[in-house]
Amino acid sequence: MRSRVLACLAAVVSAAALVTIPATAAATPQRGCANPPQEPGTSELHELTSGGLQRTYQLHLPPDYQRKRDWPLIVAYHGRGNTGVGTEIFSNLSTLPAIIAYPNGVIGTGDGDRQAWQGAPYSAPGVDDVAFTNDLLDELERTLCVDERRVYATGKSNGAGFVGILGCVLADRFAAIAPVAGAFYPNGIDCRPSRPMPVIDFHGTADATIPYTGDADRGLPAIPDWVKAWAQRDRCLIRWFDQELQPDITISRWLGCARGVEVTHVAVTGGGHTWPGADSYSGGGYTTQTVEAHEVLWQFVRRYTL
Repeated sequence: MRSRVLACLAAVVSAAALVTIPATAAATPQRGCANPPQEPGTSELHELTSGGLQRTYQLHLPPDYQRKRDWPLIVAYHGRGNTGVGTEIFSNLSTLPAIIAYPNGVIGTGDGDRQAWQGAPYSAPGVDDVAFTNDLLDELERTLCVDERRVYATGKSNGAGFVGILGCVLADRFAAIAPVAGAFYPNGIDCRPSRPMPVIDFHGTADATIPYTGDADRGLPAIPDWVKAWAQRDRCLIRWFDQELQPDITISRWLGCARGVEVTHVAVTGGGHTWPGADSYSGGGYTTQTVEAHEVLWQFVRRYTL
């Protein structure tokens, strides 16, 4: 049953492929493609200095990584209090045919020593995670066989909220974004992306941490409103009818957007603050096994290039 649902989802998110640039188009020349810093098929922790701070990121190279090939890159941002390693474990992103980077945030404010990302009320004061992201992309594109036109961002919770910021301010570096269970706090950013941004968003309707219907006390928007705002920015003309693929999966789509992009929302009915398809703990509440978020988001983002 799950395989049929995944096939249907793949067909849904690939429906606009004819009006986008295929991911197999010729890659741009690389600024550098040096000897990889680790063996293909492995994940290792690396360090990077950014903004006067020593930052870290978990890097995964696909098993068939070759220096002569230009690879897509996915940057995955953990939730508050989690880590890049933890996100790699539950997300299954490292099974995709791409280079995956899992950066680590800086310990923020509030209870406990919990790493967080810019844009949340508990993020570390004065830390510029957008600049860190630029530095990270520069480093990876300098040292690895990265196709700079096929770079994508995903994340969970606070990390997904930061991905929403990146969609606003780094549309020249990310070809598409895919937030999961996003915590979209007010951040004072006037979201005017430099180009239409393809978006696929996942959220559980019973998320007790970041409510699907929003939380006015924390300034959190209702998730459907947040997705609709992206459809408006992308100048989408068509609000497609919702498709219930299974009792716990409903797909909403906005089509006819500028430059052939699309905005898609995957609602998990009864879903908690979790990563769809996770086989290990990813947050509180119900975790659907009907779909795998990493597979669905990949089928969506891989259609887009800068």
